[in-house]
Amino acid sequence: MEKRVLGRTGVMLSMIGFGGIVVMDATPEDAAERVKMAIDRGINYFDVAPSYGDAEIKLGPALEPYRKDVFLACKTQKRTKAEARKELEQSLKNLRTDHFDLYQHHAVTTLEDVNTLLGPGGAMETFLEARNEGKIKYIGFSAHSVEAAMELMNRFDFDTILFPFNFASWNAGNFGPQVLARAKEKKMGILALKAMAKGPWPEGADRSKYPKCWYEPLVSDEEILTGLRFTLSHPITAAVPPGDENLFKKALTLADKIKPLKKSEIQLIKQKAQSGVPLFSYTA
Repeated sequence: MEKRVLGRTGVMLSMIGFGGIVVMDATPEDAAERVKMAIDRGINYFDVAPSYGDAEIKLGPALEPYRKDVFLACKTQKRTKAEARKELEQSLKNLRTDHFDLYQHHAVTTLEDVNTLLGPGGAMETFLEARNEGKIKYIGFSAHSVEAAMELMNRFDFDTILFPFNFASWNAGNFGPQVLARAKEKKMGILALKAMAKGPWPEGADRSKYPKCWYEPLVSDEEILTGLRFTLSHPITAAVPPGDENLFKKALTLADKIKPLKKSEIQLIKQKAQSGVPLFSYTA
């Protein structure tokens, strides 16, 4: 699988990542099998969080044989120093490792979140202490709002950003271009969420087939490939597919076909995006 450099870190990551939700609620045997499949296909980037059910507990033993060869990213939604420290230590224990290659402030959404985690007694104090202790190598964040992402990048020199870069939200919702430009300007490692999202679930839709997706995913090979190609045609290191194991397998199968979009294809994608409802939108 193609590998790309993660911003100024110099680390080379597989352009498809493994989201921990893939092993959430799996048996230990199934978790081990899914991790091995990913490793065999060339994936070296794994991302997980405490909020993903039992994903940490399932991923830890499954990933342990390969730990020294992979880039392991974890996250915390705790915004205070004490709470973030407690969650960090528990995540390290769950994942059977002594350090995270990347630790991220998870799902930062409001300016209040930003002020709390960066303020006195905020979670960033734990991040910096843990980095000095060797428990964290790089510091990043994930966000689902343009305002929060821009504020974070303006106030701290983060190594990475994990953000929804999605064809529909980008073209129909003006959501993403300004964040990508700022992250690129700062030479950050840029990681993508929701590349395989179609949009919000329509009212009354049957969600039972994809219980791990809070949004309606792209499901056909053609749609998935288009979504991944759109996202990865930008200066983005890697995309993390949905946590549904079958959709993840599809992304793996299609990875070798991910090529930059042609101008004519970009125009078609813009038209397609306008026909649906974007998952995210932004108005300046």
